[in-house]
Amino acid sequence: MKLSRELKTGIIVIGGILLFIMGFSYLKSTPIFDNSKTFYAVYPNVGGLQSGTNVSINGFGVGKVNDIKFLDEKGNLLVTFTVGNEFKFSKNSIVELYDTGIIGGKGLQIRTIFDNEFAKSGDTLRTETRPGITDLAQQKLTPLVRKVESAISGADSVLFNVNSVLDEKTKRELKEVIGGLNVLITNLNTSATQINSVLDGNKEKMNSSFENFEQLTANFAKLSDSLNSAGLGRTLASLESTMASLDKVTERIENGDGSLGLLMNDKELYGNLNNASRELDLLLQDFRLNPKRYVNVSVFGKKQKDYEVPEDDPAANSIEK
Repeated sequence: MKLSRELKTGIIVIGGILLFIMGFSYLKSTPIFDNSKTFYAVYPNVGGLQSGTNVSINGFGVGKVNDIKFLDEKGNLLVTFTVGNEFKFSKNSIVELYDTGIIGGKGLQIRTIFDNEFAKSGDTLRTETRPGITDLAQQKLTPLVRKVESAISGADSVLFNVNSVLDEKTKRELKEVIGGLNVLITNLNTSATQINSVLDGNKEKMNSSFENFEQLTANFAKLSDSLNSAGLGRTLASLESTMASLDKVTERIENGDGSLGLLMNDKELYGNLNNASRELDLLLQDFRLNPKRYVNVSVFGKKQKDYEVPEDDPAANSIEK
């Protein structure tokens, strides 16, 4: 069958159109004869995500990113991607944007949630962005860098202050102090050498002194053993018992028990005894001065002479008073 020129031209044009559509669809990663479900995700920053990037579930590729475009004036980006019809998951599942490697690159993975409300084509799913190694490094290193910068600025200020303080006069004085320290260390070394020489010269005497001290300690130990064997413990126990008895007697005296306690604590009895002693003293003095008042003795019928009191007798003077 011979085809006409017009039919050949029509076939060629239609084939070209089909090839153009298929090539454009391939470049856009949207197959022509594809019945996959289309979903949407919104991100403030896609971090270099490209069209045609695989979409995975648990590390297994289930779809591709079809398109990325700006959504609003705030700069949010709308990501359009497709997932095969055989994969079913909840509309509450999360589409996570993550780093695919250390060098770079972004990918999408669906953290599936399985329930009765499945996602349908055209749904906008929830999104999250997992920080990559670079972001984590920046988060950890940024405070450290700030601290280092603060430390460096503080060190600069300290050095500036030190330089302002260390003028020529201060530097000269510091040199003098360091020189004095060197002299002091030299003198200490000399003294240490002399002490070592003295110790070396008197080593035998020191050894003898230590031996004598050890002997003295041994003698004290023997003396302690002798005192223990001589009944020092019993003597101390008896002395303690005696002291306890003495404490009891003292306590009874202080409480007014017994005659001695009454004498020490009864003020009225003490006053009576004091008055009686004074009256007895007066009576004895009166008896000495006037014996005839108490005793009348006549020898051979003679009259007894009156007793004359000496002028310097203190007892008579006290009685007359």
